[in-house]
Amino acid sequence: MLYVDLYNAYVQTVTSINRVFLDNMRQLWRHDAKLAQRIDELPMDATLPVQSSKKGAMTASVSTSDGRTLFLHSRYDPAREAQEFCKGLVAGDAACVILCGLGLGYHLKALFEHFGNETVVFVSEPDLITIKTALETTDLSKELATGQVVILTDLDKAGLHDRLSRYSTSLMLGTLFAVPPVARDHHADYHADCRKALMDFAHFAKMSLTTLVRNAGITCRNIANNLPAYVTTPPADVLRRRFAGFPAILVAAGPSLAKNIDQLRDLRDSAVIIAAQTTLRPLLERGIRPHFVTSLDFSDLSRQFFEGIDIPDDLVLVAEPKASWHVIDAFLGGGSSASSNEKSSVAAKRRRIILLDNQFAHRCVGEDLAKRTPMEPGATVMHLAFYLAQWLHCDPITFIGQDLGFSGHCYYAPGVVMHRTWAPELGRFCTLELKEWERIARSRAILRKVADIHDRPIYTDEQMFTYLEQFERDFAKCSAKVIDATEGGAKKVGAVVMTLEEMASRHCRRAIEPGCFGYLDANWFDASKLRPAREVLAARRRELDAFRALCDETHCLLHELQDLIDTPKDFNRRIARVDELRTLVQNHSLLFRMVRDVSQLAELQKLASDRRLAVDEVTGRARARRQLQRDRRFIESLLEGCDQLERIFDEALSRFDGTIEAARVKETP
Repeated sequence: MLYVDLYNAYVQTVTSINRVFLDNMRQLWRHDAKLAQRIDELPMDATLPVQSSKKGAMTASVSTSDGRTLFLHSRYDPAREAQEFCKGLVAGDAACVILCGLGLGYHLKALFEHFGNETVVFVSEPDLITIKTALETTDLSKELATGQVVILTDLDKAGLHDRLSRYSTSLMLGTLFAVPPVARDHHADYHADCRKALMDFAHFAKMSLTTLVRNAGITCRNIANNLPAYVTTPPADVLRRRFAGFPAILVAAGPSLAKNIDQLRDLRDSAVIIAAQTTLRPLLERGIRPHFVTSLDFSDLSRQFFEGIDIPDDLVLVAEPKASWHVIDAFLGGGSSASSNEKSSVAAKRRRIILLDNQFAHRCVGEDLAKRTPMEPGATVMHLAFYLAQWLHCDPITFIGQDLGFSGHCYYAPGVVMHRTWAPELGRFCTLELKEWERIARSRAILRKVADIHDRPIYTDEQMFTYLEQFERDFAKCSAKVIDATEGGAKKVGAVVMTLEEMASRHCRRAIEPGCFGYLDANWFDASKLRPAREVLAARRRELDAFRALCDETHCLLHELQDLIDTPKDFNRRIARVDELRTLVQNHSLLFRMVRDVSQLAELQKLASDRRLAVDEVTGRARARRQLQRDRRFIESLLEGCDQLERIFDEALSRFDGTIEAARVKETP
């Protein structure tokens, strides 16, 4: 690394060499350059008072706000103190440790000695001078070199989420708190806030990963069945920067929507209206035509949001390919079964949809046919609406109906599809209000209180709280002004609170220029891409058979090896074939990735097994048995994935055939 070499030269020429500091900084530059830069910018004399302990190792002191002198470590034997503290910690299955306070780094070293280099250690330390003193005093280069040390000096949500995202799985597997005694008196409030922020992110990561694992198969199935629409419709590029400088209003289905939904009728010509799929029907029933509607729900039930309504010709559906193909078909007007492709392809020429870039779609039909500029995917339809507004370069971006909490003890806005679903159950002893409360009460185990826009307590649930976390992270990174005109619901850090009427008076003062709508003239159905895409998918289907055969042979061999552990000669002879099969599997890396896409649980189980093996430190034949059991479970999951992917491919090929035939019939005079 050139900068590190120049840095070494600089240190040697301007000051006496502190090898400990130099080695520590070299590793910090490699793994956290931003923090290294901030440490570098501190004055040379910025350091804590240090002194030798009775055992020789250094300890340091700080002055508290009330004038006391507080030692960060023992003045007798700080290293042993840290080791004894860590011996009292029980990791279990925890893959992460949150260490409150860096001190001079003794606890950090002891944690790695006690738990091993596989553990991720998050260090809560707001004081840069303390970090600099530790790097000058204690050799932490080995620990920093692992890349498993994350020093958290501030709790900015956007930056925090970016730094933690690579550790999502580890945080979900379990987290241990390490709170040395001094941390209960020094920066205690910061450490508490840091622990809370990490736990909130862990909840967010757990929910995201759980959703991913639980829905992996249906998600891939939806994407594959949406491929005919994916390859024939334009990418989101046709929308980019179209409404630069014009305001956007994002319409969610929270209970507060009833307060200002009718105001939208007069704002359509001066603001871009982006509706969540759940709000489309109530909007159209009031004569309000949004410009865009977003969808990403994998459930087939979501098609009811588009059935039985007169969809305007200039409305564009922006959806993720993982959305149910029944939803896409319903929007296009062709029903929800494969036999409806004729209606779908004809309708595609007048109804407009855009499916976002998707990696599984790339793997199915190849880079050339699937290529499109990636737009950030959403966790919910409203996150997707927010990213779409940024893609359009709208400013400001205003939310209405985005409560993210149970305003007035209600879950939904009046008139949504769910209320229609409940209609047969309503009567004298079952009111709409009761159904709303029952919907909330079912989540009582995961309810929590947050502040509303008036700083009063309001209930939300764990799921909506994670959505709030993500919104606040996104708001912090957004260059446009974000306005919360929900007029109720949870407070959203980073959004300016005002009424919709006030927002309109300030920002909706000019009509949207006609040229902004040029995207409506794009080619919204390109049938020429259907056959090439089908051919690529058919090739993937044939390759899957070869990959499946390798997995079958590997599974049989692993079963055989389980009985050969006590006969090393036979074991070694047979395991050579396993190595050969592993090489052959690597030749099918694309199919391997696709099978893992539909069987995400296999990957998570393997990771958890590896973690348990590392923690338990099993050796010899016992370790070999556990490794074989792990590998057999993994291969069995892959075989299940092969079965599932085979069905997905066959169904998608049938969808292609129906769409190709419908397009041919349409073109025939």
